[in-house]
Amino acid sequence: MSSQPAPPPLLIACALGIEHLALRTGDRGGAGGPYTVVRTGMGPRAAERSVSRYLAGPALANAAVLATGFCAGLAPGMHPGDLVVAEETRDACSTVACMGTELLVKELVRLLPGRTVHTGPLTGSDHVVRGPERSALLGTGAIAVDMESAATLRSAVRAGERPVAAVRVVVDAPEHELVRIGTVRGGISAFRVLRSVLPAFFEWHRSLLLPRR
Repeated sequence: MSSQPAPPPLLIACALGIEHLALRTGDRGGAGGPYTVVRTGMGPRAAERSVSRYLAGPALANAAVLATGFCAGLAPGMHPGDLVVAEETRDACSTVACMGTELLVKELVRLLPGRTVHTGPLTGSDHVVRGPERSALLGTGAIAVDMESAATLRSAVRAGERPVAAVRVVVDAPEHELVRIGTVRGGISAFRVLRSVLPAFFEWHRSLLLPRR
C-alpha cells in the first residue's frame, strides 16, 4: 500500500510585529494543512531575504506562499479596514500573477460582511508613499501599495513553482493618510480586520489540496 504524499504547507508572510500579533491572536484553528506565519521585517530586501531563507529549508521547500499585512490604498473612496486581494503583485523588478483570487474574495466577504473587498494590482515600493507619488501609482492601474508583497511573491516563485497570493488590509488611504488625526482609529480597525482573515487563508490553502479534475 503506497502512502499519500504529504500536503504542501502554507507560508504566511507579514513584515511587522503588530501584523504578526494580529495573525497569531486571530488563529482559532481550522487550517487545511500545516502552516507557518513568519515576520520578515520591513521593506522589500528584508522580505526577499527572509522568504528565500525559509523556502530553502526542507520543511517549506514546496510551500504555498501568501503575503499579508497592512497597505496603503491608492483609489479615492478606500477606507481603513478595507481589504485588498491582489490579482498580481508588481514592482520595478517583476510582475507575479496571484492564484485563487475569486475564492479569497468570496471567503473574505463571507467572514467580514460589510467590509469592502477591492481586487486589482498591488504595487510595491521601498518607502512610504504619499501625496503626488500615490496619484502617480494609481495612474499605473494599481489599487494599493505596500513594501513587501511584490518581493515576497517574487522570491517565492523564484524558489520554485508554487501557488502564491497576497491579501492586505488598508490602514492608510487618500482621504485617511497616516499623518492625519484619526490614525489610531484607522489602525485599530485594520488590526481587527487582520485578526479575522486567517480562515479565508486556510480555505484558500485547503482548495490547493483538493484533487484536480
